Amino acid sequence: MKKIKILFIINPISGTGKQKSVKALIDKHIDRDKFEYSIVYTKAGGDATKISKEAIGENFNIIVAVGGDGSINEIARSIVNTNVSLGIIPTGSGNGLANHLHIPLKLIPAIKVINRNKTTNIDTASINKHLFVSIAGMGFDGLISKKYAKVNKRGFWPYFRLVTEEFQKYKPKTYKIFIDGKKTIVDALMINFANTDQFGYNTSIAPEAKINDGMIDVAILQKPPLIKIPYLVHLLYHKKIHHSKLMQLIKAKEVVVFQKKKRVVNVDGEAIKLGKRIKVRIKPASLKIIIP
Repeated sequence: MKKIKILFIINPISGTGKQKSVKALIDKHIDRDKFEYSIVYTKAGGDATKISKEAIGENFNIIVAVGGDGSINEIARSIVNTNVSLGIIPTGSGNGLANHLHIPLKLIPAIKVINRNKTTNIDTASINKHLFVSIAGMGFDGLISKKYAKVNKRGFWPYFRLVTEEFQKYKPKTYKIFIDGKKTIVDALMINFANTDQFGYNTSIAPEAKINDGMIDVAILQKPPLIKIPYLVHLLYHKKIHHSKLMQLIKAKEVVVFQKKKRVVNVDGEAIKLGKRIKVRIKPASLKIIIP
């Protein structure tokens, strides 16, 4: 029986260090009867996209992202709308997509998910010309992604400190939004476009988001007074943020947002500067992925 060709792409600087032991664990726990496998390491941003394109030409059946949401995004850019499956061994900081799909955050159980090779098709989306799999966000979310990219130490607490430091200084911005053609004008702390419910670190910005419903959940959050922050954090962690009057959630297939200045947008954890006009579109069932 012909073996399935599988490529593991390891981001050696992702997250908080779990990836340092993953090669030995793959060698030990991968099903060698089922898979013919290779392991490569990225050296710079964008490497995973190039490596994945080459892997398609070499007839690999599965490409596994060993990293966080940024690594997943880089690989997805190459294999979207193909028959190549995406696998995930989460070693990032927030691990939003892995959390949404209930992929284990521990390495050995995650490798066992790959061994079972159960697949499904999920939606992806685009924000202007950039693909995203989990979430994109503008406003305060974009600012935080820009500043977090410069933080040396990764993880929840450095992220939380950054959010706390920047929150009081940040002034809400005015946006003109067309949601499936319907116009609204809002002053918002941030606007997120959620393909999954996950904001990272197991916080749920769009509790009713589904990754295979052909829709994007548009989450518009007004800036809360300081006294309400603990309550909002509680709602985020308990998948109840939609119960707050400060949050508006709308399902859509296409969203166009106009802002007064070019600003940085968070795209699956990567800070990208986009123009005054932002267009988000859903791409239904466009990515084949391994799930538990």
